[in-house]
Amino acid sequence: MEKTAQNFKPLFCWLWAVAGMIVIMAVIGAITRLTESGLSITEWQPVKGFLPPLHQADWEKAFEGYKQIPEFQQQNSWMSLDDFKNIYWWEWIHRFWGRLIGIAYALPLLFFWVRGMVPQNFKLPLLGILLLGGTQGVMGWFMVMSGLSERLDVSHYRLAAHLMLAFILYVCVLLTIFKLQGRTTVKGKTLHWLFALLLLVMVWGAFTAGLNGGLLYNTYPKMGAGYIPVELHQPFAFLDNPAGVQFVHRWLATILAGLLLYTGWARKNYMLMAVALIQPTLGIFTLLFAVPVWLGALHQLGAFILGGVLLHAIYGGNNQDRLQQRASL
Repeated sequence: MEKTAQNFKPLFCWLWAVAGMIVIMAVIGAITRLTESGLSITEWQPVKGFLPPLHQADWEKAFEGYKQIPEFQQQNSWMSLDDFKNIYWWEWIHRFWGRLIGIAYALPLLFFWVRGMVPQNFKLPLLGILLLGGTQGVMGWFMVMSGLSERLDVSHYRLAAHLMLAFILYVCVLLTIFKLQGRTTVKGKTLHWLFALLLLVMVWGAFTAGLNGGLLYNTYPKMGAGYIPVELHQPFAFLDNPAGVQFVHRWLATILAGLLLYTGWARKNYMLMAVALIQPTLGIFTLLFAVPVWLGALHQLGAFILGGVLLHAIYGGNNQDRLQQRASL
């Protein structure tokens, strides 16, 4: 059994590293969105795109591609090549880091698989994570496509789907780690419902980002003269109107924070309480200061940290015979 436990250490280190890389990717993605850099690369080249433009001619070709889309023609026609490079680099780093995650996941998985270090019950889930990672890359390009022809920005629905796939990927990696550790879910469904509410908050957070909703009503708790914006009288305001989605996001987040603080106090989970307090505080200051890039990025980072802490609380139970269970995998 000691040898089996020892053999799990490389798997744990690998999966924790991948989880950390996904969190970093979420932060880079937030910066890319907040600097409006996401449409600067107008082609999807999974292999060739690994390298940035290396020569002046390459930069000019990339800039010419950007000049053909509505974002440049209607919003950024003032840009010079040097201005374009500033936004290009963020999108390139975003895609480059995604490729690195794929390599950092696939190559060690192949190594562990060949060496017989992957437990039988975990082979299919680990392959599933690999497939999900590839799907995330496709989803990223599908999102970018929505902003290349008729829109100034990408679809906020596709942006939300891209963010949620990243979060689901992160959750799947953490679940694999917890299950390898022999953890079990705690009794009761309260934490599960809170996790579902967190997903909703994140979806409407992505809607808010995609519609630039954070640039409106930069006050809290009121939105202008009252607590309810006038835009809510419009059809589909909760889905398509910047003020409407901000309204939903801010109050779902407020409710979630209150429930998490109460649950953390009842369970004596002070880490959960701390993150549940810090994350909405970051959100409020992000709103009050009209979404500076560094605060917006920290707010997205906080969402992933909160998700990890909440998931750890859900899997807070331990099998009494954990080592024996590991040995039987």
